[in-house]
Amino acid sequence: QVQLVESGGGLVQPGGSLRLSCAASGSISTMNTMAWYRQAPGKQRDLVAVQTRGGNTNYGDFVKGRFTISRDNAKNTVYLQMSNLQSEDTAVYYCYGTLGVVYWGQGTQVTVSS
Repeated sequence: QVQLVESGGGLVQPGGSLRLSCAASGSISTMNTMAWYRQAPGKQRDLVAVQTRGGNTNYGDFVKGRFTISRDNAKNTVYLQMSNLQSEDTAVYYCYGTLGVVYWGQGTQVTVSS
């Protein structure tokens, strides 16, 4: 059983940056896929960024080069560096991982507001 714990969310002004972290209780180096999703109130959960075990990455269309997913296998942590945040980026951000089964974190709130 792997537990994923997100941190790093908070309130940021438009144009600002945040780095989210997802700490795994087990090794992430064996995870097939690590990803970040987000869900705004009343909306579906959308893929933000995904990274395969081989290092391939993909991003949601709305990211437009503003976010970067990365991982530190030694720390069993996945990161989401976000810059030029806008109000429409306000959402709960969830960490996701797969290793035969799907694991979700509890989410961290990101609020972009002046």
